[in-house]
Amino acid sequence: MTLKASIIADRDFVIAPLDRRVFGTFVEHMGRCVYGGIYEPGHPTADEHGFRGDVLALTRELGVTIVRYPGGNFLSGYDWEDGVGPKDQRPVKLDLAWFTTETNQFGTNEFITWCRKAEVEPMFAVNLGTRGPDEARHFLEYCNHPGGTYYSELRKSHGFERPHDIKFWCLGNEMDGPWQTCAKTATEYGRIAQETGKVMKWVDPSIELAACGSSQRAMPTYAAWEYEVLDTCFDQVDYISLHHYMRNDANDIKEFFAEIESLDYFIKEVAAVADAVAAKRRSKKRIMLSLDEWNVWYKAHTPTDVKKPGWPEAPPLLEEIYNFEDALVVGGALIVMMNNADRVKAGCLAQLVNVIGPIFTETGGAAWRQTIFHPIADCTRLGHGEVLRLKVNTTTFESRAHGDIPHLLATAIHNPQTGDVSIFALNRSTEEAMDLSVDLRGLGEGLVMTASTELHHANLKQVNTKNDEAIRPSVNESARLSGSALTVVLKPQSWNVFALKPAR
Repeated sequence: MTLKASIIADRDFVIAPLDRRVFGTFVEHMGRCVYGGIYEPGHPTADEHGFRGDVLALTRELGVTIVRYPGGNFLSGYDWEDGVGPKDQRPVKLDLAWFTTETNQFGTNEFITWCRKAEVEPMFAVNLGTRGPDEARHFLEYCNHPGGTYYSELRKSHGFERPHDIKFWCLGNEMDGPWQTCAKTATEYGRIAQETGKVMKWVDPSIELAACGSSQRAMPTYAAWEYEVLDTCFDQVDYISLHHYMRNDANDIKEFFAEIESLDYFIKEVAAVADAVAAKRRSKKRIMLSLDEWNVWYKAHTPTDVKKPGWPEAPPLLEEIYNFEDALVVGGALIVMMNNADRVKAGCLAQLVNVIGPIFTETGGAAWRQTIFHPIADCTRLGHGEVLRLKVNTTTFESRAHGDIPHLLATAIHNPQTGDVSIFALNRSTEEAMDLSVDLRGLGEGLVMTASTELHHANLKQVNTKNDEAIRPSVNESARLSGSALTVVLKPQSWNVFALKPAR
């Protein structure tokens, strides 16, 4: 049996321009993400800064746009002053987030230098666990003020004449979580976020600020937390954060696919709460959403995956080995983010390398692409323009979590400057291929197809290794374009990408 599905995409029906910041990632002082990941002096590919050249190359290929730093749970006990200045004078300290020893050999200025080499925007966060507004304003002054003050001159003395000019700042991390160093109630956090945001914008009015939302949708204080926090710091912040990890504990691909729907509900619910706060004020201001931690994560979740005894330096932690079905779900999550482009304006896949990351390395050895690398790279390469509001006709399947769910999940992006069109489609049928027809209304009769690829494998549990990247895109030979009509056969449980441009 072959399923039937259709899409109508009209140039004049637009959800919103796609903010390229949704294609971000996350670097935390955790496990081998920094040490042995992006930074490894002595590695055969390391440059003069100690940055791994192979990881830099894969980061550029991945195409991520913004990177959140330095945490994560690590943030809530971090003193930013420990990570600047001469390396031989930096203190070695205990990290209570992951029960490791932090050498501070990599810090703010190293990260900024790495971002410039990786061609990404930095997203920084301030510690609102053990610290507060005073330390945050000093940190911002160190990073962004041009000169003539104590902290800006301190930056200059460390070899950075020009300001770092960091525009996006997070006000703490997961402050509702009891696992957080100095966790807070919504009342406590709302006040400290309000005052921190106030003084930071006094120092630099050009910055954008994200307040902490709930650590996950399942938190007992979910939604009430968002409302109270935003009701307190509404005037100071521009974003509310969301953190969402998708799991396959039941080893059931259909329920795993349903995890994608949970993300869509999460986004719409948080937007509704933010708008309720705005309505209370009769305000036209809209708080946007920053999905600044998200991924698939469920296998590397045992106590020994999270904590090693003896306060080690950079031990392997949360080193999730991704398989083919994980890549499909990551692709589906990206479609959901793009289809909510009117509210989701930033996103950070957690994390970049080794720690639940699309890039995996051997310390001292090779680096390679995990399975989830490919849908991310597809979207960063082709996700430019306006997200279209599609009319999708498709069959459904039943899930325990969300009832009937569409087999076809899709998005289309039109770039009005170039005329290019990109279509991303996930066939969530586990058994049937799908005959898909796409009517590209108003997008021109002279389109030509420049790419038609699929990510498919018979084994949902197939992984990539340093010797065999078995999961990688291949050409879908079935795609046909006639005028503004695209027809194609999507294999069962497959991720599909189509790129079109006007004929020249």
